Amino acid sequence: MTLIKLTNIRKKFCDGESRQRAVLRGVELEVERGDVISICGVSGSGKTTLLSILGTMLPADEGEYLFDGERIGTTENLSGLRNRRIGFLFQDHRLMPQYTAWENILLPLLADGGVTTTEQESYAQQLMDMLNISSLKQQYPNTLSGGEASRVALCRALVRKPDLLLADEPTGQLDEGHSAQVAELIKQVNRELGTTIVIVTHSESLAQIADRRFTLKDGILNELR
Repeated sequence: MTLIKLTNIRKKFCDGESRQRAVLRGVELEVERGDVISICGVSGSGKTTLLSILGTMLPADEGEYLFDGERIGTTENLSGLRNRRIGFLFQDHRLMPQYTAWENILLPLLADGGVTTTEQESYAQQLMDMLNISSLKQQYPNTLSGGEASRVALCRALVRKPDLLLADEPTGQLDEGHSAQVAELIKQVNRELGTTIVIVTHSESLAQIADRRFTLKDGILNELR
């Protein structure tokens, strides 16, 4: 079943001199539920722009985006859709330094009404157990290694049981050993939770874990065969 369908997605940005630079030039993409796909490209190729459109944080200038059959752009509450159904994993983790690992993981849930249910906390604990970080529950971000922070950030991204996980250079600040661990965790999440995952990355080794691999060059998305 198709979760994502992009048709003729185009995006331009002003280059600061009243000229328009085309970043995406008619991107076409279909992603089935449960797929893991990777998108590689050099810096400035438009990977993060495409991920932002997929995450409903940036509108396309042209084209159609269907998420689970629903046309994005006609949806009244994009922030609600994003918060309920899309998780984000960033290169810099974006953990809040004043909160413990446990509190950071619960933040997306607390954003709704300031309280969490027993069921939600049980699922958060399940995620920590699955990623082997239960012992870090009361630690603060400045005491975590890069790999540990990645696991906390991954739990936070998954705590609302999203249909789609978007990972933006998730191993960009990690050494080879920790990068391999994060790659394995992403595969584990897909295998055990069935989460659909889109990864944008410079890392060839991370890209290779995907079921389908794409390159983004000159604003055009091409699948590697």
